[in-house]
Amino acid sequence: MLIPVILSGGAGTRLWPLSREHHPKQFLPLVGEQTMLQDTVQRLEGLGAGGPIVVCNEHHRFMVAEQLRQIDVAPMAIVLEPVGRNTAPAVAIAAMTALQSEAGEAAMLLVLPADHLLRDVKAFRAAVQTGLFAAHAGKLVTFGVVPTQPETGYGYIRRAPGTGPAYPIAEFVEKPDAESAARYVASGDYLWNSGMFLFGARRFLDELAKFAPAMLEATAAALAGAKRDLDFTRLAQADFARCPSDSIDYSVMEKTRDAVVVPLDAGWSDVGSWSALHDSVEADTSGNVTRGDVVTEDSSGCYLYSTHRLVATVGLQDHVVVETKDAVLVAPKSRVQDVKHLVAQLKADGRSEPSLHREVLRPWGSYDSIDSGQRFQVKRLTVKPGAQLSLQMHHHRAEHWIVVSGTARITCDERVFLLSENESTYIPVGAKHRIENPGRVPLHIVEVQSGAYLGEDDIVRFEDNYGRDSTDS
Repeated sequence: MLIPVILSGGAGTRLWPLSREHHPKQFLPLVGEQTMLQDTVQRLEGLGAGGPIVVCNEHHRFMVAEQLRQIDVAPMAIVLEPVGRNTAPAVAIAAMTALQSEAGEAAMLLVLPADHLLRDVKAFRAAVQTGLFAAHAGKLVTFGVVPTQPETGYGYIRRAPGTGPAYPIAEFVEKPDAESAARYVASGDYLWNSGMFLFGARRFLDELAKFAPAMLEATAAALAGAKRDLDFTRLAQADFARCPSDSIDYSVMEKTRDAVVVPLDAGWSDVGSWSALHDSVEADTSGNVTRGDVVTEDSSGCYLYSTHRLVATVGLQDHVVVETKDAVLVAPKSRVQDVKHLVAQLKADGRSEPSLHREVLRPWGSYDSIDSGQRFQVKRLTVKPGAQLSLQMHHHRAEHWIVVSGTARITCDERVFLLSENESTYIPVGAKHRIENPGRVPLHIVEVQSGAYLGEDDIVRFEDNYGRDSTDS
């Protein structure tokens, strides 16, 4: 049985300000109406695959669950990593999970990053079918992208002579300089390392036992000590934290004698920068890619993205302009790889923008921080039908709630009552309170906070449908 393993642990800092640490690129609709995670799952249709095993961090768990629900996909498991330990431990956990499922020893793992673009889905499925033949024969398969140009931002795989369609691997090569990259592409023997794999679950664990026994032992202990939390599997933190951090390439693929590569020519991109995203989307006659409310005059070769306000350019060439509610990025396309340095600087300054958007998703809906000043903050809350916030209190702030649309069921200490459109209520400091949406349409509330401290960590939760505590998002 083919079981997809979706690795969804990336932060996507090079696509800031659209991609943030708590809402990275795999959860964004960068190239269409669906998010990259949703596209990754849906391109598996027709392969007879079972429900995916998604490996992600705790901050992203509700986004993963919600985005899978939106496309009517039931995951086999959503595994939460307490700390990042690279791809090999994540796949080891997934392999053990698959072996415990109905698939058992017949489980075949198709390992896919959640944030890659593939334009030719038919070619991708054909490559997977080719890889399955090799995997059933005991091989560990990786997919090498047929290069379209010399690239210094990707690792390479040199295939050994063979008859194909799955070739022995001669070597894995780190990201090269420009001269080496040109030589690799000209030779025809090198493929881009896509980070996608296919192998039997038991086969991978057997090889891991040979080459990284400490990793196997730690991941097995982490899964054995895991706890079920709603729809999520929480790994034992101490055991997973002591696991060595390493990639699949380094820990297994470069050491095993049974690695093979299947060439993949399917319009692949890891969408690792704004320039890569520009090249992945059809441009207009001036070479511009635009999204949102954008007006151009005498501009060409640009990527222009607006989420909230009008973006207007005059005489701009080969630039990236990305507007969000709380940040605007302007950069030459030739310098977009340096966005990660900008994000590092923002983090060092203690700013929230690298991690959070102004509008923050929650399992019950979202809140948007509209305005703030000394001792006050204004938010717009959207509560999904049937959802409710935790029963909570604050030590330092009071809240005023005004219902804009929908119906709210309000708890304030011992009182429980309904509020309708244009009605309001006041929540004093220290009062236990909760908002619920008993209706069938989204509930929209304007919240005005006032007090000496307005941070999100001033929350004491007494009851929560989503298993969160005061420190959790």
